[in-house]
Amino acid sequence: MNNRRSFLQKAGLLTASALTANLLQSAWGRNLDAALKDVAAVAPSDLATDEDFWYYVQQAYTIAPNFINLNNGGVSPAPKVVADAMKEHYDLSNQGPSYYMWRIVDQGREPLRKNLAQLAGCDKEEIALHRNASEALETIIFGLELKAGDEVVLTKQDYPNMIAAWKQREKREGIKLVWVNLDLPSEDENYLVKQYTDAFSPKTKVVQITHMINWIGQKLPVRRIADAAKKKNIDVLVDGAHTFAQFEFQVPDLNCDYFGTSLHKWLGAPIGTGMLYVRKEKIKNVWPLFGAGEKEDEDIRKFEHLGTRPFFIEEATDKAIDFYDMIGAKRKEERLLYLKNYWMERVQNIPKVNVHTSFKKEFGCAIGLVSVEGKKPSDLDGFLWNNYRIHTVGIEWENIKGVRITPNVYTSTKNLDRLVEGIGKFAKNG
Repeated sequence: MNNRRSFLQKAGLLTASALTANLLQSAWGRNLDAALKDVAAVAPSDLATDEDFWYYVQQAYTIAPNFINLNNGGVSPAPKVVADAMKEHYDLSNQGPSYYMWRIVDQGREPLRKNLAQLAGCDKEEIALHRNASEALETIIFGLELKAGDEVVLTKQDYPNMIAAWKQREKREGIKLVWVNLDLPSEDENYLVKQYTDAFSPKTKVVQITHMINWIGQKLPVRRIADAAKKKNIDVLVDGAHTFAQFEFQVPDLNCDYFGTSLHKWLGAPIGTGMLYVRKEKIKNVWPLFGAGEKEDEDIRKFEHLGTRPFFIEEATDKAIDFYDMIGAKRKEERLLYLKNYWMERVQNIPKVNVHTSFKKEFGCAIGLVSVEGKKPSDLDGFLWNNYRIHTVGIEWENIKGVRITPNVYTSTKNLDRLVEGIGKFAKNG
């Protein structure tokens, strides 16, 4: 598929010209445009270590001056152009909401659907706009036709909202949840696949696969698990909350039937934006989460009947896509991988410090987990905040315990040097 991203990459046009002219009206925008032109021929893996270039990217964000944000895995800030577009759409809508919101701003939904589909590598008639990954995934979880005794395979390391939704169906309707308990981190793809396939039975109707385990940054071999599931007529639901726009892939290549993600994480769209992909032939098999006519309707828009919502947030997402295209998917992926490995390499040999995420791109990207022997994750999290003003998050979920560190493209290695210093001091002095 000739989508915009691949076209820009092949044409070598990943410059600020991908954004609207207002970006170039700012000094930081002109500097970033010049920097992008200067590195047009530089390989993404080489550019990943160029702090001068990424400084210009950093200027595209409004960064909190009084702390270092290393919890971008929860929600990421949007670039300035995205935030400005959201504010402009809000100001316009607020002048006459029923007119501007529905007749003007909301008319951008179909172009946005097309642009998201191009980014995802699928047909625009397979994309529904939502507010977050939970809403997208729960649309499928509650919308699938299942009966008592039908089995669903999922893991104990999945996201709590999804687990709670499946447990509700189990309690209300008598479906059976079959649990996989992953030993992570793992660089053994065969082991990861086998944990799922061993749980399949003739009664299995759905398998839920978390593309990247959000607590630890573990990538799972979704395609291999999905291929095995399809041979047994099992529907595949993928939780892509932490993968869409973090690293490069196209949704159909996962061979899944359903895919949900948050756009306010790695795409950098405004807070409260998400996306649902449903394979076209599966749309008629899923009930919409909100009343919207017949289940058999084959129009993807049946999943968007959410009532009045902040259209000004939704419509600023196009600017996030433009910014992502401008930086370049591969450049971003390589930078995020470099930043994760940068700090992990520097703390892995500190006494009592353990890292719990793979250094290899096949099994991880931006997110890393660290722990200190004999200490609670909350202790390290609190120490980093109180003494270094570094914002992280302590994780204790099933067999995963540590502090999650999640940089973004605006993070500098100087920020991470401060993190390394803090972890070292905590490990030594407690």
